[in-house]
Amino acid sequence: MKLSQRQEQIAHIVREEGPVTGDAIAKYLDVTRSALRSDLSVLTMLGVLDARPNVGYYYVGLSTETQVSETLNSFTVQDVLSQAVVVTPETSLYDTIVTLFTEDVGTILVCEDSYLLGVVSRKDLLRASMGQNNSNTMPISMIMTPVSKVIFVEPADTLVEAAQKMIDYEVDCLPVVIIEAEAKKKRYKVVGRVSKTTVTKTYLECSIQ
Repeated sequence: MKLSQRQEQIAHIVREEGPVTGDAIAKYLDVTRSALRSDLSVLTMLGVLDARPNVGYYYVGLSTETQVSETLNSFTVQDVLSQAVVVTPETSLYDTIVTLFTEDVGTILVCEDSYLLGVVSRKDLLRASMGQNNSNTMPISMIMTPVSKVIFVEPADTLVEAAQKMIDYEVDCLPVVIIEAEAKKKRYKVVGRVSKTTVTKTYLECSIQ
């Protein structure tokens, strides 16, 4: 949960002046005591402040969990995206499988001139390779999920939003795209990818700081 500007001001006042009463905080901010009631409740609930009867508010600080949550919410997709692994629609099923293993990824984007046409996952490749298909001649465009059904994120989306999409749609990776409108038709320029591994690494980095 992100603190509002006034909640941050209250936390700063209590950190510098505490212990301090609610009336004194209201005077610092030039507002009524009742106007601060909800903000003080939120800060106390989060563990940022502690209140003692007849004494006032003490500054405790954000818990580790809250600090990690705050940090994660501050990241946008463009802060953490990685290079997309891409093949063209004419790439064979066999060569796509080789690319999957050599690049050690779970999802490959199918693009033409950097514009997204579709995606293929490990499951897609496994199903296709187990069928009666010639993997050396079948183009990957025959089995890819078309762009109209692809779940994606944009660079300005938060990492938390990206993680939620991956959970909601049960996918391991999302293309990061810039949407361009051309002749009333949308095109999706690929600028990278974000994966569950990305989210996990970012979470760990925030936790050990």
